[in-house]
Amino acid sequence: MTSRNRYDRRGFSLLELLVSAGIVVILLGVLLPGLSHAREQAKAACCRSNIRQLALANGLYSQESGGVYVPGASDFLSNLHRWHGERSSLYEPFVSARGPLVPYLGSEGAIRVCPAFRPDSKGFEAGNGGYGYNNAYVGVRTATDRHGKVIVVSDLAGATADRVKHAGETVMFTDSAFADAGLIEYSFAEPRFHPSYGSRADPSIHFRHARTANVAWCDGHVSGERRTFTWSTGIYNGDPARLSLGWFGETDDNGLFDLR
Repeated sequence: MTSRNRYDRRGFSLLELLVSAGIVVILLGVLLPGLSHAREQAKAACCRSNIRQLALANGLYSQESGGVYVPGASDFLSNLHRWHGERSSLYEPFVSARGPLVPYLGSEGAIRVCPAFRPDSKGFEAGNGGYGYNNAYVGVRTATDRHGKVIVVSDLAGATADRVKHAGETVMFTDSAFADAGLIEYSFAEPRFHPSYGSRADPSIHFRHARTANVAWCDGHVSGERRTFTWSTGIYNGDPARLSLGWFGETDDNGLFDLR
């Protein structure tokens, strides 16, 4: 036998360790973006499920309410009721467990929060899960005067389902937020123009899934839409463009929101 112990093993050299570490870094560089992308896709899929559930819940609400959709902000001047919850005073948050869609949202009876939504603060419409309702047309009773102007007849009930002429092309819910002093929760998906007086609105559709917004339509299907336009009145502090807010669609009108 040789004098060297047969169980001795040669250790790694510094060069071999550096090469191994370099290979690990390269592999991580290749794998991590893919894992990150997969996580974002999973969040978007969860969001699609959430927003589809809201549309289905509103459909069930309509079936049990004489064909009338849920009001977006019942008795708006009192500021105590929303489609996603209620509160007892102006100084309290909206409680989703008391919302009108609760009986139709499954065993938990709650608005599920989009896992990709990270507002800077809750804001004044907290509790909607990051989703906005087409309140301007679907969440109120409206009529059109002889000049073609849209008039709100009542905010105590939503539109009747039979007034939606093209359900697959009429927005019900979207990913939403609002640009104030940062990104805040906001419970309405605003059309491009205020229907009652025609001026352009500040956007509240939030394109948070790789620059895509999930949209639930009045027929219950869900699609992912890309932003085609944004704008700011300048009244608020936030920058809608920077915060991924805007609208989708190619025509600069309310065609994807109104009941036609």
